[in-house]
Amino acid sequence: MNSEELIESGTLELYVFGLLPENENSKIQEMAQANPAVQEEILAIEKAVINLSYSASPHLSAANYNRIKKKLIEKHNGVVQMEKRSGTSGYIGWAAAVILMFGIGFQYYKYNQAAQQAETVKAERNKFEQMLATLQKQNSETEKALAIVRGQDNITVALEGQQASPESYAKVYINNAKNEIYVDIAGLPKAPEGKVYQVWALKLNPITPTSIGVLDDDSTESNGIYKVDNFEGAEAFGITLEPAGGSASPTLEQLYTLGKV
Repeated sequence: MNSEELIESGTLELYVFGLLPENENSKIQEMAQANPAVQEEILAIEKAVINLSYSASPHLSAANYNRIKKKLIEKHNGVVQMEKRSGTSGYIGWAAAVILMFGIGFQYYKYNQAAQQAETVKAERNKFEQMLATLQKQNSETEKALAIVRGQDNITVALEGQQASPESYAKVYINNAKNEIYVDIAGLPKAPEGKVYQVWALKLNPITPTSIGVLDDDSTESNGIYKVDNFEGAEAFGITLEPAGGSASPTLEQLYTLGKV
């Protein structure tokens, strides 16, 4: 059988799909090596199989397609070596397996894509929920601060700036009914690194300072209003700038604000 008869016989198709006996496979390989026309026909059949499989999954990535193509065509010098099968059912089964493989690859790709989108949506939702929780907390703190400032039972004490910081000011709110004292330090500059503001209740005769709070919380959630220790009979209040952790007695050179009740 010459090369033209071999090509027309359909034997090469059976060779590509592994349906020929081992001895006939060897003869085909020898003819392919010796005859370029036979070699080209084998490659054409293999490429047709690849194109069929690719058309069944047109969205397969280039990387996956080229990897499978390399395995089918290039691994054995352009000839696919396949296991022997009996009957024409092997041909149909092999083609179906290739198409199924591509289909599964495509579905896996789409699944991963959907999973990534779901993760993105979940992350955005968590971010939104955190922002909402922060805003709700800030709103709650703002309402609490307003309730303190607007309380009808409060006594308001204005603290004026002193030599250490003439432009500073603060306010103290005393609620005798609840035995609570709040201080608003929105008029003070931000405490330097390693320093804190300390609030003092004063008796004036003789001058006796008592610490009622170290304001070491730099959180903005308080809106600058802090609850300090209650002190009955205070005649004045002062605020000094002290080292972190506070001091046992006020540093008068760092007296920022002072006001009488």
